[in-house]
Amino acid sequence: MANVTIFGKGNMGTAIGKNFEDAGNNVTYIDSKDPVENIGEIVVLAVPYQAALGIAKANKDALANKAVIDISNPLNFDTWDELVVPADSSAAAQIAAEIPDSHVVKGFNTTFAGTLAAKKIGGSHPVTVQLASDFEEAKEAIAQALKGSGLKVLNAGKLKRARELEAFGFLQMTLAAGEKIPWDGGFGVFD
Repeated sequence: MANVTIFGKGNMGTAIGKNFEDAGNNVTYIDSKDPVENIGEIVVLAVPYQAALGIAKANKDALANKAVIDISNPLNFDTWDELVVPADSSAAAQIAAEIPDSHVVKGFNTTFAGTLAAKKIGGSHPVTVQLASDFEEAKEAIAQALKGSGLKVLNAGKLKRARELEAFGFLQMTLAAGEKIPWDGGFGVFD
């Protein structure tokens, strides 16, 4: 059992939290008005990229030695036509640079809240959470904490893979926003 702290009480934060709870973990939520204290060993930044970057900067010491999951897709929400991080970087890499004593993991950004809640893509295929990080022990701790949740977990490699995961998440979001796929649909990983 792990103690999980989720920054953000929106659709994604609550869907992710529910999966950790379903697997028997203790989950607490923090929003912008709550004090940041008693942070769990797994922390989820379930907020947009700029907010996640701000949380990281403001809580550098509190996040030290924690597995910090960045779920953001750094989309330009004005145009819905580009990512706002350099092409050779990622939101997760930018966040990791701000909190070098934390174990940053990219995850949950290629899933929608609806699929996380249903634990299925399109009502029939299992949801796979892809995790990218330079810290194998952080990915393993997250995978263990999700055992019993009904989600599959895939080790997607080093943190540099976050760039591809974010591009993948960006494509999925733009397809859904353009009504080409439903918000309870998306891409799956099948083995």
